Amino acid sequence: MPVLISVLVLVGALCTLDLILTVGVVKRLREHGELLSSQATNGPRSSIQLGEQVGEFTAHTVDGEPVGRDMMTGETLVGFFTPNCGPCKELLPRFVEHARTMPGGRARVLATVVGEAEQVRPMIDELRAVAQVVAQTRNEEAVGLAFEIMAFPTVLKVMPDTDGRVVVTSDSAHLSLPEVPVRVP
Repeated sequence: MPVLISVLVLVGALCTLDLILTVGVVKRLREHGELLSSQATNGPRSSIQLGEQVGEFTAHTVDGEPVGRDMMTGETLVGFFTPNCGPCKELLPRFVEHARTMPGGRARVLATVVGEAEQVRPMIDELRAVAQVVAQTRNEEAVGLAFEIMAFPTVLKVMPDTDGRVVVTSDSAHLSLPEVPVRVP
């Protein structure tokens, strides 16, 4: 009888230890799940954030037109693409369609295509009619540096604030929705 009692006490202790360890593992999994979900919603930065000022830059479009931060005098749609990026190829037609609806037309849309000349040509041809297009190699990313681009594709809207600084007003432009001019009474 004393042996049976000892075995039952040992089994009870092992079950209690197992329960404590399982509760600890579940708690850790919840913490990791919360951490992963917060990273998924906030995500790593792909560019400058809302309200941040765009850095100074000057560049020339593929048509030889000068562009720079100082020329962004109204709401401007800005996109960054590279030909080696699957999501860029998927987003490009929606960006082009959205750019067609931008008030101010081509003057209010800036697209930067990063890559080697022969690779970027198809993207440039698609963007040229609706945007001012800057083609840059990875070694000369003046526009990308001004917008702190770390991922492709990136689509932003920028606009001068009340102090005249060009700042990011949207870092998640909804390209599926057409632009509707807003009338202020």
